[in-house]
Amino acid sequence: MRFDLGSDALLTRHSNAVAAGTSTITPANGIYMAGYDSVTFLVLWGTITTSGAQSIEVHSSSDDGDSDSYTALASTKVTVADSDDNKVTYVTVHHPPEDYVLCVVNRATQNSVLDGIVAVQYNGSVTRPVTQGSTVSGGETHVWPAEGSA
Repeated sequence: MRFDLGSDALLTRHSNAVAAGTSTITPANGIYMAGYDSVTFLVLWGTITTSGAQSIEVHSSSDDGDSDSYTALASTKVTVADSDDNKVTYVTVHHPPEDYVLCVVNRATQNSVLDGIVAVQYNGSVTRPVTQGSTVSGGETHVWPAEGSA
């Protein structure tokens, strides 16, 4: 059985682009994990100024931060080098301890640009194909396509 990203995983744009700066970026809403066992956050970087200190980490909450504040999950911090301009950094969590997770981007010392964050939820009990949310405009899957005009 082949894994199909568009049918077997729920894709969510977790954060839009954020201009150069040194502030911490915390998405407004968490990713609700009901029906999924795993999530991978893809953090897309723009320009990172030399000597910048960046990292990403996953936090969790039982109620999307309403009365249970988000708390960092142990060992989920990934350090990002100042030479990682225009690259992707990822962090995966299997079986998070609470229902909501979010990816926090720490920027310090020098400016860095965030191009966006995408959450990919998978390994779940949800019915396939997965219905993508409002942050996904669409897409297609092709199996053994012939050569020719796209």
